[in-house]
Amino acid sequence: MDAAPFRTKLPYYYPFAFGDGQVTVLSDGPLELGDPSTNFLGVSAETVGDMLHQNFLPKDNVTLEQNVPLVEINGRTILFDTGMGTSKAFGPTTGRLLESFREAGRDPSEVDVIVLSHAHIDHTGGICDGNGNLNFPNALIFISESDLVDWTDGSKLGSGFEFQVANARRNLLPHKDRIFFFQDGQEFIPGVQALHAPGHTLGHHCFLIQSGSDRLCFMGDLTHHHVLLMERPWMEFKYDTDPKLSAKSRTRVLDMLAHDRIQVMSYHFAWPGAGHIARAGDGFRYHPSAMQMLI
Repeated sequence: MDAAPFRTKLPYYYPFAFGDGQVTVLSDGPLELGDPSTNFLGVSAETVGDMLHQNFLPKDNVTLEQNVPLVEINGRTILFDTGMGTSKAFGPTTGRLLESFREAGRDPSEVDVIVLSHAHIDHTGGICDGNGNLNFPNALIFISESDLVDWTDGSKLGSGFEFQVANARRNLLPHKDRIFFFQDGQEFIPGVQALHAPGHTLGHHCFLIQSGSDRLCFMGDLTHHHVLLMERPWMEFKYDTDPKLSAKSRTRVLDMLAHDRIQVMSYHFAWPGAGHIARAGDGFRYHPSAMQMLI
């Protein structure tokens, strides 16, 4: 038996039809946060533990997925976020995005556009390899201007973000000639509209994607957990730049997605991260979509 560590049981990709095109979810591997009570704040540790227990989840450790959608619409091949890359700051199981590409029979050179929800390491770390070479050599890069400035400058950030700034500088600054910006509400790629949802970072965006009659919202880091930040959307998250602004954005966007019944794609929800949002009391509930196993 192969004793290689972290060997997956199945290939870590999932394609599904979307309008006139296709979405292929590629995994960058699970990301371990550790003790839930130190990461999800604003309520008691007992409350956090009870919420996890009631949903049949471990009370001592939160593991997030990293679901990277490869979207093929209108003649473009668009990658939303890029995973951790070579960094193991959040555990040894991250950084498998290129392996997932290979498992899916896809080549990183196919990617025309990289769209970044924000500049944190688990979203920008895979732009370059360990030597600074582009993993997606033919891709233009889109990011909000404020996130590029904030996370490559670092002067407006508090302590503890130094490794995030170093990552943003390494992956973004050498390639400024291929970086472009979008504005809130702008359809900056045919079928892709930016939706400003600040708080996690001040330039954080979600993206409304449409092909034919199908609509999908890639939420980025609007909400990190399908239970904790959904049932209690005003709970705070440790890594938010402005936790209260993040909660305002979260409730505003989730309410819109629930009202308009728009399918969502979540970066950090349980694999493969596609589903719908519904109102539930003072919060929301995530309903995973049935997987499409026949093409």
